Amino acid sequence: MPLTLEDVDRFETLRPRLEAIAYRLLGSASEAEDVVQETFLRWQAADTGRIEVLEAWLTKVLTNLCLNQLTSARVRRERYVGQWLPEPLLDGDPMLGPAGTAEQRESLSYAVLTLMERLSPNERAVYVLREAFDYPHREIAEILGIGEAASQQLFHRAKRHIADGRARAEIDGAAARRIVEEFLSAATTGRTEPLVRLLTGDVVSIGDGGGKIPARTTPVAGALAVARFMRGLFKPAPAKRALIGGSAEIHLTTVNGGLAVVAVVEGRVVGITCVEVTAEGIAAFRSQANPDKLERATGLWAAADHGEPLFHAF
Repeated sequence: MPLTLEDVDRFETLRPRLEAIAYRLLGSASEAEDVVQETFLRWQAADTGRIEVLEAWLTKVLTNLCLNQLTSARVRRERYVGQWLPEPLLDGDPMLGPAGTAEQRESLSYAVLTLMERLSPNERAVYVLREAFDYPHREIAEILGIGEAASQQLFHRAKRHIADGRARAEIDGAAARRIVEEFLSAATTGRTEPLVRLLTGDVVSIGDGGGKIPARTTPVAGALAVARFMRGLFKPAPAKRALIGGSAEIHLTTVNGGLAVVAVVEGRVVGITCVEVTAEGIAAFRSQANPDKLERATGLWAAADHGEPLFHAF
């Protein structure tokens, strides 16, 4: 039966929620859009008269498409050049989805999206549906074709894995911003000692260039090593300006609900570094420089006013 305009409107009403689920599951906005479109095509080809609850049916189809994608993504990421990191989303991006509770905000944070790569596809699906979208285990079990007890076990296992990777509690936004601003100011002086004092002893820096932008293929770990790496990153050099097409404006903004340093060249976002700040200091820098994963951020950046940059780099 062909879809009516009313049917299409019903789907479009649900699209933002479907995209938010898919983004959390896949860690990629572009892949999320593709999966949501495939869900629409599946619905278009289905016997819509037999679908009792449209949202439940679409969520089941979408989730299973994402599970298939996650299974194949593991193989693709084994061949990925360097480190793989999720696609960061700027504050206000509708694909971030609900963020009204602490659990929802936690599930969309860049640190947790990165940690979710350690989960099995089913663990990730249960965690996202339960933690971020408050689906009861009965519905999750039906979506995944498993028992309700199995859904609960997967959820507790996923929560434990995430908690193990988040051993330190983060601090409030204002305090975190002061620390990051102090770090950026120190990084531009070329001195290492002030940087080390602002880092945890086991701080890590991870970069994703996707083989298109030069990036370390392995993480940089330890306060002194990371301090030296970040000092070198902000050191002016003609080669850097040539690589990114000019001098970069450095802004401090919110990405995936947390603090991030954004580098912009003539309106184009060329890098986003999500900073994990704890009471002990900065615990992680996760830098996305793969241009394929910055296209959406560039579009949203151009549509908003971000004020004057903190400084110009490179």
